Amino acid sequence: MFLSFQSRDESKLVVVNPIGKLRRLILLSVVATSLCVGFKPIHNSVNNNPEALLVLGGHEERERFAAKLAQEYPDLPIWISSGSPQEYAQKIFAKAGIESDRLHFDYRARDTVTNFTTLVDELKAQGIDSVYLITSENHMTRAKIIGDIVFGSQGIDFKPIAVPSKNPPEPLEKCLRDGARSIIWTITGHTGVILLQSGDKSLKFL
Repeated sequence: MFLSFQSRDESKLVVVNPIGKLRRLILLSVVATSLCVGFKPIHNSVNNNPEALLVLGGHEERERFAAKLAQEYPDLPIWISSGSPQEYAQKIFAKAGIESDRLHFDYRARDTVTNFTTLVDELKAQGIDSVYLITSENHMTRAKIIGDIVFGSQGIDFKPIAVPSKNPPEPLEKCLRDGARSIIWTITGHTGVILLQSGDKSLKFL
């Protein structure tokens, strides 16, 4: 007697990448745990008025938005992290009537994590304990996670102000990856570049 077995339709098989799932689970666990145990400051828990504007580079619209916002806060210095070329950015702010002596340009950052890690010590040295954080709406979730960890670990608070954007929200993987990198920085002083060398193309450097 012969038994016949029906072959599976390969087109219906789902390929599971256990390594990728494990990596995401680890990142989620590390970020969530760290935020719960003390990296994250309690925003606006005291009358901690922002003492500067911090603009994350990446899109010209952020600088234009910051220039208009700066008109409302004429006494606050403005820090631009790896934004447009300095001469061009200065024209944006000058057109809005912002004096050049309020502007602080820094081009050391290569990504969102280093937007924070390259400036945190300098802000502390200037006695700045709170900033307005300016970036695109679709980028704000990731920026807030990083800011909570990097700035929070150094006692710097921030008030997020999102620049309207039509772009879709960033994928969760980027937020988890950069949250983990930020935690690595608080422990080692390095930004966890190895996480950017993942085989998962969705986690490539940005």
